[in-house]
Amino acid sequence: MYITCLDVEGVLVPEIWIAFAEASGIPELKRTTRDEPDYNKLMNWRLGILKEHGLGLKEIQETIAKIDPLPGAKAFLDELRSFTQVILISDTFTQFATPLMEKLGWPTLFCNTLEVADNGEITGFRMRTEQSKLSTVKALQSIGFETIASGDSYNDLGMIQASKAGFLFRSTDKIKADYPGISAYETYDELLAAIRNAMTEA
Repeated sequence: MYITCLDVEGVLVPEIWIAFAEASGIPELKRTTRDEPDYNKLMNWRLGILKEHGLGLKEIQETIAKIDPLPGAKAFLDELRSFTQVILISDTFTQFATPLMEKLGWPTLFCNTLEVADNGEITGFRMRTEQSKLSTVKALQSIGFETIASGDSYNDLGMIQASKAGFLFRSTDKIKADYPGISAYETYDELLAAIRNAMTEA
């Protein structure tokens, strides 16, 4: 029994924080998990910048409403879900991801939650668990599933390396160079074929 576990931002949808950095004119917010492996450090830094500029959940959600899935992402996901169970595992937050999940056909998503004050200020965040992506694939394996995983960033490496098969997708040159043993793909067709092949190997 296989479950395919996919990252979301950079794999199926554009990076939300990069889109918001461009919309808000705050280039520092373009920093993502491709640049900073420590997610807690990254998020606390982001929240500090939002507070400094007086920005909150409403402004970010206005940007997210204009974001569409990456070209070909929904067709890829539909095809993938036709032959395997799929769980999207993301370090994003329910308040960000919901409209994007609607555009992707409501796949199963495991993510986190923002703490938001009455005035819309994002005051903090709650992660589901430590190392949520790695913890999730290990939990699935503990109940009898084989996992196949793919993502683009440092925070995806744990689940990729712990799975029966794992792939980088549209990752950075640095990550690909630092982890040459992980197959890396650039197109959905390549990734789909790699997942199919992994499921047929003994």
